[in-house]
Amino acid sequence: MLGFAIVGCGMIARFHARALADVPGTKVTALVSRSADSAVKMKDELKLDCAIETDLAKALRRPDVDVVIITTPSGAHMEPAVAAADAKKHVVVEKPLEISLDRCDRIIDACVRNKVQLCTIFPSRFGDANIELKKAVTQGRFGRLTLGETTCKWWREQSYYDLGGWKGTQALDGGGALMNQAIHNVDLLLWMMGDVAQIMGFTAMLAHERIEVEDTAVACIRFKSGALGVIQATTSIWPGLPKTIAVHGDQGSAVIEQDDLLRWDFKTSKSEDDALRQRFAQKVGASGGSSNPAAISHTGHARQLADFVEAITRNRPPLVDGREGRRAVEVILGIYASMREGKAVAICG
Repeated sequence: MLGFAIVGCGMIARFHARALADVPGTKVTALVSRSADSAVKMKDELKLDCAIETDLAKALRRPDVDVVIITTPSGAHMEPAVAAADAKKHVVVEKPLEISLDRCDRIIDACVRNKVQLCTIFPSRFGDANIELKKAVTQGRFGRLTLGETTCKWWREQSYYDLGGWKGTQALDGGGALMNQAIHNVDLLLWMMGDVAQIMGFTAMLAHERIEVEDTAVACIRFKSGALGVIQATTSIWPGLPKTIAVHGDQGSAVIEQDDLLRWDFKTSKSEDDALRQRFAQKVGASGGSSNPAAISHTGHARQLADFVEAITRNRPPLVDGREGRRAVEVILGIYASMREGKAVAICG
C-alpha cells in the first residue's frame, strides 16, 4: 500500500483524491494545507480517513507517506516538490510542472539527486482516442507529418479570476489561457508531432479585467521534423468549445474533439479503422471544462496515477516524467517571448 499526501486542498486536489480511490494499492494518508479548515473541509467532503497537517515538514516525516502530490498554485510547485524529493518521497506535480524553466529544472534535479520518481500530470495523454492517435503516429500511418493543430477555445467568467487571489497573476499563474488551460493541448501536440524548432505567437487580454495574463493566444510552429503547427488557446470565447487535436500527413488525417473522432482517414486503410470510428463516434457529453473547470472527469488522473504507481513498484520511468512536463512549459514560454520580442523564437528542447 502506497500512502499519498496531497499538498494543497483546492479544487484539483479533489480530483486527485477521487482518482486515488480508483487506483488499487493506494491510500490518501495526509492532507497538507496552511489552512486546517480547508483540509478538514476536503476530508469531510470526500469522507477521507487521513491525517490533517498544516506543516509540510511534519507531513514529510510521516512514515505512512510514500508519495507527495503537489496541487498548490502553479508558481508555488517548486518548494514543496523539492522538499518532498529531499525527504525521499516520490513526487507528482499538477500541470504545469512550474512556471519557469529554472524552477522546472530544480524540481527535476532534486528528484534525480534523491533517486525518486517524478511525474507531471497530463491526463489527456491517457484518453482512449488520444492513445489510438499516438499509435497511428508511431506506426507511420500518416506518412510524412505535415501539419499539427490544437485548439482550446474555452470560456471563463470574470469570477474565475477574481476568486482565490492567484489566478491571472504572473507570480503564481505564470500565464493565462496557454499556461493554465491549453498546456494539455500543447503537451498532446508535442507528443504527436515531436520537438519544436521555432515558434511565433501573439497573445492578448480581450474579455477580462484585472488579470496580468492572456485570455487569447495563437501561435505558429515549425517542428524539428519540418512539419508546421498551429495552437489556439482562449478563455475568452463564450460559451466555450470542446478542445481539439489534429494530425495531418501526406498519407492521412485525423481530428479528435474531446474523445470523439471527427476524422480518421488514411490512404492505406486497416480492418480495425471502421471499428475505431464507431467506437469514438458517440459524443461524450461532458464539456471537458470548456466553460466550467470542475466539469471534467477524474478518469485520466486515475489512469496516470495508476501508471505512476506501476513505475514506482517496477522501478521504471513513468509515461509522463518531469522532462515531458518541462517541454510544454518551454514551448509556452517561447510563445510569450515571441510576443514580447515581435519575432520567431528558437526552442532549444
